[in-house]
Amino acid sequence: MFGNLFEEEEEECFSLTSSSGRVAKGGDEPPPPRGRSSLCGIKNQGGTCYLNSLLQTLLFTPEFREELFSLGADELGCLEDKDKPGAKVRLIPLELQRLFASLLLVDQQSASTADLTDSFGWNSSEGTNQHDVQELNRILFSALEHSLVGTTGSTFIHQLYHGTIVNSIACKECGNISQRQEDFLDLTVCVCGVLSLEEALWNMFVEEELFQGNNLYRCAQCDRLVTAAKSAKLKKLPPFMTMSLLRFSFDYAKCERYKETGRYVFPLNINLRPFCEETDGEDSDYSYELFSVIIHKGGCYGGHYHVYIRDIDQLGQWEPTEEDCKAKTQKKVKDEVKQMCEPKLQEDDPLSVISAIITQEPSKSVLLDQLGQKIMGKIGSSWSKKFRKHYGPIGKFLQSHNDVFMLVSNGTRVALKANPPSPVTEPPSPPEQTTDSDPSTPSDPGAAEQQPGPDQKPEPEQKQGSHWFDLNDSAVTSIRESDIEKQFQGKESAYMLFYRKTQLQRPSEALKNPQYKVPLNLIKMAQEENIRVQKMREEFEATNNTVELHLHLAPSYRLENGALQPISKEQSGSTDLSFDRRKTVGDLRLAIYQMQELWEGDMALTVARSLPAGLHLYTTLIDDCVSLYSAGICTNSDLFVWNGREVCGAAVLTGAEWEPVLLNVVRPFLEDCDQEKEDEMECEEGRGSFENGGPGLKREARGFAGAATLGEVRVALGEPQESLLCQEHNGKKRGEQGAGEGGGASGWRVFPPDDMHRTLKELSLKDGDALLVLEPHSFDSSVFTRNGDVVTVTTPSDCRWLQVEFRPHGGGGEEGDKEEERRKVKVPAAGNMLLSEVKQRTIEELQIEEQTKGAQYCLRQVDCAGKLLPPVCEELSVRDAGVRLMTTLSLCPGNAPKASQLFLHFSVGIAPSAGLEKDIIVEKSCTVKECLKAMLDDVGLDGTYWHLRRLDWCEEVGEPIMDEDAPLSELKLNNGETLIVTEGQLPPKGFLNLSVWLYLDMRNNSADFTDFNHTDNGHTQEQMLEFWTAGETNSPSPPLCAGNTAELRSAGQVEISDEATLEDLKTQVLTLPALQDVCLPTTAFLRVWQLEGRRLARILRGQQFTLKKLKLTSGMDLCVQHLLREEDLGPKDVMLNVKMGIPGERCYYPPEELVWDAARDSSPRSLRTCLAAHYGLSPDSLLLAKHQPDKHTWDEISNWNQQFSKKKKKRKAESLLGAPFHLKDGDTIGLKNLLIDNNRNFLTLEDEQGQQRLREQAEQRRKGGQAVGLQEKAGPNKSRKPEVALSIKVGVFR
Repeated sequence: MFGNLFEEEEEECFSLTSSSGRVAKGGDEPPPPRGRSSLCGIKNQGGTCYLNSLLQTLLFTPEFREELFSLGADELGCLEDKDKPGAKVRLIPLELQRLFASLLLVDQQSASTADLTDSFGWNSSEGTNQHDVQELNRILFSALEHSLVGTTGSTFIHQLYHGTIVNSIACKECGNISQRQEDFLDLTVCVCGVLSLEEALWNMFVEEELFQGNNLYRCAQCDRLVTAAKSAKLKKLPPFMTMSLLRFSFDYAKCERYKETGRYVFPLNINLRPFCEETDGEDSDYSYELFSVIIHKGGCYGGHYHVYIRDIDQLGQWEPTEEDCKAKTQKKVKDEVKQMCEPKLQEDDPLSVISAIITQEPSKSVLLDQLGQKIMGKIGSSWSKKFRKHYGPIGKFLQSHNDVFMLVSNGTRVALKANPPSPVTEPPSPPEQTTDSDPSTPSDPGAAEQQPGPDQKPEPEQKQGSHWFDLNDSAVTSIRESDIEKQFQGKESAYMLFYRKTQLQRPSEALKNPQYKVPLNLIKMAQEENIRVQKMREEFEATNNTVELHLHLAPSYRLENGALQPISKEQSGSTDLSFDRRKTVGDLRLAIYQMQELWEGDMALTVARSLPAGLHLYTTLIDDCVSLYSAGICTNSDLFVWNGREVCGAAVLTGAEWEPVLLNVVRPFLEDCDQEKEDEMECEEGRGSFENGGPGLKREARGFAGAATLGEVRVALGEPQESLLCQEHNGKKRGEQGAGEGGGASGWRVFPPDDMHRTLKELSLKDGDALLVLEPHSFDSSVFTRNGDVVTVTTPSDCRWLQVEFRPHGGGGEEGDKEEERRKVKVPAAGNMLLSEVKQRTIEELQIEEQTKGAQYCLRQVDCAGKLLPPVCEELSVRDAGVRLMTTLSLCPGNAPKASQLFLHFSVGIAPSAGLEKDIIVEKSCTVKECLKAMLDDVGLDGTYWHLRRLDWCEEVGEPIMDEDAPLSELKLNNGETLIVTEGQLPPKGFLNLSVWLYLDMRNNSADFTDFNHTDNGHTQEQMLEFWTAGETNSPSPPLCAGNTAELRSAGQVEISDEATLEDLKTQVLTLPALQDVCLPTTAFLRVWQLEGRRLARILRGQQFTLKKLKLTSGMDLCVQHLLREEDLGPKDVMLNVKMGIPGERCYYPPEELVWDAARDSSPRSLRTCLAAHYGLSPDSLLLAKHQPDKHTWDEISNWNQQFSKKKKKRKAESLLGAPFHLKDGDTIGLKNLLIDNNRNFLTLEDEQGQQRLREQAEQRRKGGQAVGLQEKAGPNKSRKPEVALSIKVGVFR
């Protein structure tokens, strides 16, 4: 019945990577060493936490461990002989010996149980099956007893764990007592309706059950039915008593399982004398002490086991937890601050005021109702006037400082946690016990720790062998004995208790000695394993700590432009060196000395970095004793090797403040235009390479130290003191053209004289900035004019030209003749020249007029991506048309628009692809209807059943143009804009024409959906959309719920006012013929989706919201879905499809719909908490990912992603509704329970197949082929794995 009960919900994922998070460069990473506890954990095979908890309990049972180690090879055989025929090798005890030796002696964080489970006869899938630890305890002991038949250890389990119960029935009439003895391995005690272990044992062994009324007992001596009493007693007590708590039950009224999570107390020490038949022995014969608690965490349908164990032999290193240390430190600091503040009350500090008031009270507490009055009496002002503005209400202040204050007496009084109050019902304490009258009773933190109050348990030095550890699979942590009380109740609570007799004492030689009574062959095996593991670690560390360094040798560099430049352009001047970062700087220096045998003098190693200006030096490594790791040297670091003073005779300035800046120094270039063509082309190339230098200017890249002043830069450039330095004008973006600047003017700002003393960094000059240098005589030319602090550069006459490229095939010119493509001509031009004249000169220069014989051509600009822009109006001048001189135009076939005309692109039906739209030139004064007619005539279409739509911002078909009589000029259409000719009449103004689709869920077996499936409404195949499984489709329609097959079927169209509500829309949809047979109590049982590109995009919510407010437009597609329960989503509610991963398998359980309220918090933590509450799990054990069906990938959602706002100086939690996840309705969220599923990979086989198909399709497109292939529908998700009985196979040794 409980075969599936114990699935691990919150199994922590212990990856094979090291704790430092480094990634191995090669080879397998060795197992990490033991932690600070010096104890070894056990790896979880996927679902073996129940096995790990029991094995650790047996390991820390010294008597069991030593009995097992006492069995030698002569009795058990050798593992090397297990494959020999006829050899009797007792595999289970041998593998258990080896595992225990490994846990005790091998230096590794966790050991594997793979060999042990192999000896059980388990296959690879058995490690992922979940079972009950109590069931395993009985089966494992039975397997060991069968394996040890015929050996000296055949009875040691019976001797250690088996006891005897005597069941008695006493006849109330003749007094005859009938007894029957039964053996027990563990006691199963009731939890339901019981408050403690002692009460459960009392009910079992002290209370009598009466046979009376209709339930009489047949007495053998009386030979008739009589009244009798049944009782049970413990006859023989074993050295180790195991208690199994019946936490799981079945509710026959509700027909469901449930877990008892109420408080159930069990003692650390228990005396079983009251429950025994014979009570004449010593107390020590009946006294037991707790040494192991196996804990089950989770619910009745899943959970995880871990174990609390007392280290009897002191094999581990116990230390306080970090929380304890942190709490003590914080408490000490707070108390020190309080002690310092006690002599003088800080009236501005509410913490000090309230603490002083409480301290002065005899009962060390104050009534909450009187606290406000006492504050006014203490400081002469009320809380509202003094503190409320900064600290809020007084109750909120006390709650936010719960580490200082505590509520007592059912919340009516407030007291200090550091000084617990005396009971209010008692009289005031005697003077010698109060803090005010007796200074020997301290109230400082030290006293609080030394003399704990009645509510505060002391933390005494724990006696030997009383340290407790939490062994949670691979993790081992120290805990306090008081932590056991936390397991009395809740979803994480005790499940099995292990007691040992207090008579059992350990010899002194066994303490802190893990080799005690371990066979020599196992000790040798562990030592060899330690040597092997240590060697692996050394090799791994050597590989992982090797860094690649780039050494730059000073003889190969020279100082130029404020930075180091290689002397030879052919050689880089750097040498690569692989070095261990754990070695010191001195070791590196010595290694470089050995590499450079000819090096003379001192050697300095300085951290360098390549900048646009060249190589710059930062910090010099001085301390030879520091490791490279501590010095901050990582892989691919640059080191400059020099003498520390100069390079090629030039002193080098180091440090971040001297970082060089690479500037573009711009000077006038006003030579004669009659120079040779080669020089002219050099000038053109120089100007072309400068982004916005402007015409008539030449540039030179120069580097300067960032700490150099502008005056020093002027001196370095060799310019006289009266020269002007100008910076590119920041009034407009780089490359942006101002009004009337079509002729090529540019603006520069003159640096004022005060800036000459400021550094380049203070002036915010950075790499690539331009610096214009002008001498006073430069203004004699008409090229440069100064107006205040702005210098304008005007195009000189020798640079006034336009280059025109002939494209005989328009946009498809790349397919034409290559020589014809290269036909370019440079046409002299000016800002006031008409573009029609430019075109005529081009036609004459190219001599194409005779070839074309009357063909029409137009001039078109080209954008930065090489795309042709709309033709320019040839009636305008170069400047008025916004054409810059010294740029390129294209001469293409086609007509140029006039000043009164518009050049438009248009497409019929759908948004056009690049280059596939049609072009048309229309008058700006024509109406929308006339424009539409011209477009229809151009493509040869007839009729009035058409209208025009614009493209929206994402280049998809947008809103219709409603006013067909409006002129195009009023619509603010621009040249080159694209319109869509759409079939259908325009809807009336204020009315929406909406297409409705039915969502058919194949999992839903309701009659309504069955009708949808067989209704013959005459729809063709084109009127049906099908949503396939995400992993097996390449269609443009992704699934609503990945893993399900859903179908969309056309239901017709509705015409409704945009002022109607969503409820009205649902009501009208239900009147469609396809939905006439659907019976819904209310419209809340109908969900309406908005479709975008045949995708389910969002759910329309708000029953009383108008369609206009919901931003519905005419022509939209909607999808309706029948629900089994009412739904009223809020504005920020997100409907998600959640899929829980099946542990150990690469698939998921069927998806569930989950509504997540993201109104207050849309962070990953909020979603994680919502999912945890839905599944009854811990949020920290969940791993989340969003499915991307079009890419067949999963995007993992991290736990604590945070962004830092530089402006507001506060952390801002990441919102899942924004980038990069953009969660919306219908998204699929995958869920992994890390407590039972160590696989963090969300990909399924279907995802991998889909990715492979995408790669194949990309390859086919790359080769010019067209991707084809049929898609297979996905089958149903796998259901929960069938229950498997736990069994261990044992050989025959009788």
